[in-house]
Amino acid sequence: MEIFIAVLLIGVMLAVLGSGLWIGLSLLGVAVFGMELLTSRPAGDSMALTIWGSTSSWTLTALPLFLWMGEILFRSKLSEDMFKGLAPWLERLPGRLLHVNIIGCTIFAAVSGSSAATCATIGKIALPELKKRGYPEDITLGTLAGAGTLGLLIPPSIIMIVYGVAANVSIADLFIAGVLPGLLLAVLFMGYVMLWALRHPDAIPAAGASTSFAEKIYASRHLIPVVTLIVAVLGSIYSGVATATEAAAFGVAGALILARVEGSLTWAAFVDGLIGATRVYCMIGLILAGAAFLTLSMGFIGLPRHLAEFVGTLNLSPFMLILVLMVLFVVLGCFLDGISIVVLTISVLLPTVQKAGIDLIWFGIFIVLVVEMAQITPPVGFNLFVLQGLTKRDLTWISRTALPLFMVMVAAVMLVYFVPALVVWLPSHM
Repeated sequence: MEIFIAVLLIGVMLAVLGSGLWIGLSLLGVAVFGMELLTSRPAGDSMALTIWGSTSSWTLTALPLFLWMGEILFRSKLSEDMFKGLAPWLERLPGRLLHVNIIGCTIFAAVSGSSAATCATIGKIALPELKKRGYPEDITLGTLAGAGTLGLLIPPSIIMIVYGVAANVSIADLFIAGVLPGLLLAVLFMGYVMLWALRHPDAIPAAGASTSFAEKIYASRHLIPVVTLIVAVLGSIYSGVATATEAAAFGVAGALILARVEGSLTWAAFVDGLIGATRVYCMIGLILAGAAFLTLSMGFIGLPRHLAEFVGTLNLSPFMLILVLMVLFVVLGCFLDGISIVVLTISVLLPTVQKAGIDLIWFGIFIVLVVEMAQITPPVGFNLFVLQGLTKRDLTWISRTALPLFMVMVAAVMLVYFVPALVVWLPSHM
């Protein structure tokens, strides 16, 4: 019965999304359909309370602020300077400036803790520059979709906090455990880009003139403003001086000051940046509201709990259990955000996981990895929606560009399964 309900809801969602209706409204429509058809609870009051709660969260204010910071950098010479500073170091690496997507997302992930904020901010800075320099749009969007998911894995991570509370494990250990897998995933993404570039040598713009080490150091002066801003934002968070939201506001102020100093902050640019950030956030906010109500609807239907209970009755080997859970979480990711997946399933799954002898710290990182995979799988891959809002490209086309990165993430899950020390070594030695 649960499988039938899942297939029915996925079919309805695909049909509504295919109709061209706004994504946020599509999610709301599917949630209302499921709630009215499959539960006895009225949808109206639940929808109002859920939408208000999901959009009025204080922690959510960091997202529009980070988006505004990205808009300011995009409209100033700072983003171009960042590429000038990185280009000499990447000129002999296959793929060249495509790696900026991955490097930028890896760094920004440590600031935001949000996949959507990471994808949107780095995308706003990198996409115009890479397009201007002649890099193919498909691989550019694919790598950005994949690398944006690092916002969930590299600490700080809200999902890790929720899992730590639910599973009664150390949140500090989870944060530490996420560092090596996060860096590993970034390296795997860069490895894929290098292989792609070697297979498509004509698709990558030609390298500029070879530069000496001294010239690379001199070119790195262009990185000083952006690196200073990132270090200041990161430092304010990790020193305890500021929360993520306060650090985001600090980042906006710093970006405005830097843009003013280098002469690109005009009144028109200021207004355009503010309007641009508002538009992107309104798009993301509507999707967040729709996803929150869809999560509530799925909770009342009981689909996540029933599927988790079904997995618990299969008596699988540890390896088969991990494979089945990977599929389960990716399917649930079609309906739910990562935090909701953890909240609705972890209490049911923990006895099965512990019985299989799986380390709970390792299992937490596994959950974050597979939730990341759900961020780039249709029909409700959140990073795909963000990129569609930035580029206006078809969602199906963006999904195809992200598919190779999805397979890289599957390889990462297999790697951490067969080499669990990648996750548990660092927490056990600190």
